[in-house]
This record gives sequence, C-alpha cells and structure tokens, in this order.
Amino acid sequence: KLKNVDGKMVSMADFPDAKGFVVIFSCNHCPYVIAYEDRMIELHNKYASKGYPVIAINPNDPEAQPQDSYEKMIERSNEKKFPFVYLFDEGQKVYPVYGATRTPHIYLLNKKGKDLIVEYIGAIDNNYKDASAVTETYLADAIDALLAKKKPTVTETKAIGCTIKVKK
Repeated sequence: KLKNVDGKMVSMADFPDAKGFVVIFSCNHCPYVIAYEDRMIELHNKYASKGYPVIAINPNDPEAQPQDSYEKMIERSNEKKFPFVYLFDEGQKVYPVYGATRTPHIYLLNKKGKDLIVEYIGAIDNNYKDASAVTETYLADAIDALLAKKKPTVTETKAIGCTIKVKK
C-alpha cells in the first residue's frame, strides 16, 4: 500500500471492479510529465469507467528532488484536480519492482484471475510536446485492444522523460 494525496493508504486491491490498471510513474517537476498531465487526466476519464483507471506513482526521492515531496504532490494534485490516485513511493520500494527508469513511464496491467499481466510498457504517445501533433496513441491503442479482448499490437515503446531521482 502507498499513501495517496488524500492521506489514505491505497493498493490495487482497493479497485475490485478494475479489469486492469494504467500505472504511470509520475512526479511534479519533470517537464515531460507536466506536458502529459492533461492527457493523463483524459486517459483516466475515458478508461477508468471501462475498467482501466490511472494509478500515478511518484517514485522520486524528495531529498534528491525537493519539488517531488509528498506535500508538493498534494499541491499539484489539487492544482490540476487529478481525478486519479497519486501515490507516493516512500522509500522507493515499488518502482524497482516494475523496472521503471523515467517519469513518465507507463505500465499497462491486465487482470488474469488473481494475476496482473504487463501488456504494454513505455510512452503514452509519440509526441510529448504537442498533443495535437500525436500520430501514435500507443497507450490508448493498447487499452482499446484489451477492451476488445485482443493483444495490443505494440507492447513496448521507449519511455521518454526525466530519470527517476534516487536517494543519495
């Protein structure tokens, strides 16, 4: 369980109706994340009701990057009115399990019985700078494939973003 910006401890078990999860390793300071925040909100608003909620996790160490402290996460979440949970990976225990190296780094998980299967890893789309210039919506395409009971065509792309800030 990780602490959400509302102070509650949250785990994937708290989403019994989910078909899977859009896990996004995110943060407050990275320009790549900031460029994607509105798209993250859109993805959650489009897919949470279909069973694929966004779960944003901040993996950065606040001593290495003070702008990514838990308090600043609360501020950012309130400022942007995030409709999704925004969890703090305190002690940096979760991101290494996934193998995340960047923010944003996306892991699309699909429930198969009690297991979670990684169906897609990488970037949200192919243009972080300009949402209107996107020609490949990797993540949305992968979720749409799962909703159609198919395997995503693209299962991995390069995550473009800032490196995760580790404890010194």
